[in-house]
Amino acid sequence: MLRIFIFILVTILTLSFPINTIAKPDITARNAVLIDQETGKVLYEKAAHDRHLIASITKMMTAIIAIESGKMEKKVTITNEAVYTEGSSIYLEKGEKIPLEDLVYGLMLRSGNDAATAIAEYVGGSVEGFAYLMNEKAEWLGMENTHFDNPHGLDSKTHYSTAYDMAILTKYAMNNSVFAEITSAKSYKSEQRTYAWGNKHKLLTHYYPYTIGGKTGYTKAAGRTLISIAEKNDIILIAVTLQDPNDWQDHIRLFDWGFDQYATTTFNQISNQSTKKIGLWRQVANTFNQLIGVK
Repeated sequence: MLRIFIFILVTILTLSFPINTIAKPDITARNAVLIDQETGKVLYEKAAHDRHLIASITKMMTAIIAIESGKMEKKVTITNEAVYTEGSSIYLEKGEKIPLEDLVYGLMLRSGNDAATAIAEYVGGSVEGFAYLMNEKAEWLGMENTHFDNPHGLDSKTHYSTAYDMAILTKYAMNNSVFAEITSAKSYKSEQRTYAWGNKHKLLTHYYPYTIGGKTGYTKAAGRTLISIAEKNDIILIAVTLQDPNDWQDHIRLFDWGFDQYATTTFNQISNQSTKKIGLWRQVANTFNQLIGVK
């Protein structure tokens, strides 16, 4: 009877912890990567080290350099060059004075190219000077396949990066509490505006409840580029895709798959621990059988 009881117990516990194999997601991006924020471990990659135009996800670097300048409370006088920067805008006016912090929010939430130029001129002395700072930072971070020409990401043959390099940059930036707070904001209202800036990142505002930040990007040549950061069960993952016409859904697929990988790993660890315990119980039972003479 004792051996029958042990057999039933072992069977129930073993079936309670199955080994799950989850297929990798099929995504449409030309380049993609998914990494663990804490360790930097690459969980998924697709041509992750290929150089490509990156559009406005460039602004992740612009933002962290501005934040680390220590001048966030200082007011920036807006130049004519900033006002007439091509592309997306937060509608700065020539001569107005606005805190650097507000410019960084406008940069990250609304992807203001005018804000990017204003930041570059103030922090770097000029757009060219700021690009030098960007490339110095990239080299320091080990972004081996990256070169910046400007603070906003407008197309240039020598302005490029990779999915992996941009994930490494994001990992670094997220360790800065100010950056993490800004990128997670769904909206922000400057005291110098009568309206709030809403974040363009739809995973954060609508589609994926675990999203805690990121940056959108698009030019005709670069296509859609996207960085997203998501947190679930104290695990933070970073997804980057380049030239991806279906980036919102692809990021959701990557995150769901990534979080499931961690859940499966935890399950398997529990299963292994249970198996070890069962082995110990068997030894105890065998010893007990010998003692009472059960065969």
